[in-house]
Amino acid sequence: MKSKKKIYSVYVIKLSNDIAKTKKFLMENPNYDSAKPCVYVGRTSKTPEKRCEEHLTGARNKRGPLYSRKVKRYGIKLMPKLYEHLNPLTEDESIKLEKELSEQLREKGYGVWYR
Repeated sequence: MKSKKKIYSVYVIKLSNDIAKTKKFLMENPNYDSAKPCVYVGRTSKTPEKRCEEHLTGARNKRGPLYSRKVKRYGIKLMPKLYEHLNPLTEDESIKLEKELSEQLREKGYGVWYR
């Protein structure tokens, strides 16, 4: 059973627009508006700041990488205005909202990468 404690967060990291030159990214974002930023949407039980740092620095633990290769390569900074008002969340809420937020941003023309 998933935790009912509100210790989870969704977060958004701005990515370099260079990611929009990759075939896979463009396939995932056919309606990308180049006037909008490219972003990564994730969820975490850590703080968004700590999670972003792990992505950008390429943090690892005994089981392997704690980062997205796309974020390590193209990540710039957190975009708190896109997610702060949504947190804190339960684990179930964060799973659902990560997908919903990704879809909402795509509908607005953002280039979105998420799990």
